[in-house]
Amino acid sequence: MALNLTRTALGILMATATVAPALAQDQARFDPRTAPWTRPGYRLVGAGVPILFPELRDSPRGRAFVMPNFDANGDGRINRQEADDANREFARIAGPRRDRFDWDAYGRDPRGYRGGGTTVVETTTTWDRGAMRNYGFRQTPRGATLTLQEDVLFRTDSAVLRPGAIEKLRPLARYLRANPGVRVSIDGFTDSRGTDAHNQDLSERRAASVRQAFDDMDVVRARFSVVGHGERDPVATNATAAGMRLNRRVEVTLLGQRADRF
Repeated sequence: MALNLTRTALGILMATATVAPALAQDQARFDPRTAPWTRPGYRLVGAGVPILFPELRDSPRGRAFVMPNFDANGDGRINRQEADDANREFARIAGPRRDRFDWDAYGRDPRGYRGGGTTVVETTTTWDRGAMRNYGFRQTPRGATLTLQEDVLFRTDSAVLRPGAIEKLRPLARYLRANPGVRVSIDGFTDSRGTDAHNQDLSERRAASVRQAFDDMDVVRARFSVVGHGERDPVATNATAAGMRLNRRVEVTLLGQRADRF
């Protein structure tokens, strides 16, 4: 009986290793310093594959660029939105001559690929631990979470970021560029004033504005999930001005990360 169980378990493991391409993305995230295309296991399936650039679809290095970074829902398939995100990011780093993109040069220089005399990637491999500590991350079941209050990011009843909000987010963007395997959840919340529909829409637009800010700072947008919760899940009473202020917030969670790292 023990022998049969062992053989059964071994068979399950072997089958899983051969039919689950999503496993590869847990083994390696795209990072030009580690050249993940040297590792086997990346293959592309899904409705978005036909619209991928040939440079991404038809080469091991292209597939290794796509799967770890742009399979946003982790289902092992590339949908049309994920393919669009991958094409957009590759076009940004490769410049006008995608067919001549030098993966080797990109891998050797993590500070930025230089092709045709133009720097088309601006990344950094360092991050400021003190600045990250100042965010006050707390440990949650999903990962390391920080809370950004409304008055730090937005004017009342607006989803337009204040001018100083970008500087507030910049150290986190630097950390995310230096740690390309970290995925992020952005969750927006409001207080209970206004209608449910208005609060839901406002929370979604605010969360999307924060993601756009990271996109503008060269953090791949496919790494983010964005959810608006409206007035649900308050952290304080909505019966007082102080409580409502606490409820108007955006939470950013580094999924699977430890808060005590910072």
